[in-house]
Amino acid sequence: MTALVIAVDGPAAAGKGTLARRLADALSLPYLDTGLLYRAVGRRLLDGGADPRDAEAATAQARALTPADLARNDLRGPAADMAASAVAAIPAVRAALLDWQRDFGRQHGAVLDGRDIGTVVFPDAPVKLFVSASPEERARRRWLELRGRGVAAELAQVEAEMRARDAQDSGRSVAPLKPAADATLIDTTSLDADAAFETALALVRARIPLDSTARTGLPAPP
Repeated sequence: MTALVIAVDGPAAAGKGTLARRLADALSLPYLDTGLLYRAVGRRLLDGGADPRDAEAATAQARALTPADLARNDLRGPAADMAASAVAAIPAVRAALLDWQRDFGRQHGAVLDGRDIGTVVFPDAPVKLFVSASPEERARRRWLELRGRGVAAELAQVEAEMRARDAQDSGRSVAPLKPAADATLIDTTSLDADAAFETALALVRARIPLDSTARTGLPAPP
């Protein structure tokens, strides 16, 4: 039996993380936020005063990554965002983390969210979703998230940083942020979390044969 892998890609604050976690819960599948791997590598570099663009240092930290690094509470925020984007552009870092991601998905199936799951990590995944929203809406969501955590931030600055990261992620030569050719696009600009989830779940049901319901945990349609 081939493990069910669902790839959920998209830019920051599009809602892909919330959506992927809900899908994993509904389908009784493990969930992995692959962005945390790159954030943790970036944070390890920042802790040591190293430049996240230093390929040799970043690769060494990627190879030294431990599960405890993913549990840190400082993997979010502008500094971590940009450091993650910088290390993600380094081919050797991506190579060091690729097998880790694939092993996670192949063990029991999984829902993985990131930026290159459907294009690089699991190009043969039976379900690929690309979740996006307008830059203005994504910036507003991130701004509200930061405020909720007590972080002072100007909306205009948050949007500028988000656009800069979008450009960095989309313009890198290795695994750039883009939808897989066979991915289904979900624009969450005007969707709340429940509507986005229902849309995604319907797409999963349409892609997975009904006779696989019992072995994948896929809930039957009402």
